[in-house]
Amino acid sequence: MAKDRSGKPDSDHWQTPQWLYDMLDAEFKFDFDPCPINSPFDGLKIEWGKSNFVNPPYNRVDKPKFIKKAFEEYQKGKTCVMLIPSSTSTDAFHDYILPNAKIRFLKGRPAFVPPHLPRNTKMKGKGKHD
Repeated sequence: MAKDRSGKPDSDHWQTPQWLYDMLDAEFKFDFDPCPINSPFDGLKIEWGKSNFVNPPYNRVDKPKFIKKAFEEYQKGKTCVMLIPSSTSTDAFHDYILPNAKIRFLKGRPAFVPPHLPRNTKMKGKGKHD
């Protein structure tokens, strides 16, 4: 079930803009997405691929769980590229990301696409995060 930023039921499903996914896929050659829109599986409970694109729900309940799961998959030798807000004051950032990851920052905020629109839709509004 989708949750809002505090973990309550709401709409927390947004698509990555096509241009951003394509740019990262060209470099990392993704073979799995554990967080697809309208997923028939729980990405936290399954084995991931060799090269994973991870744009998790940004709510405060699920995001740290996906960061931890990405770290666990990374320890198995897998590539996990996460698209997450730069919340550098969180435990997840200091426990899993800072000591283990190569970090890249995007200039500005990407405009995420609502799930009912095609992924290549050009959006004007920018997303918010915690």
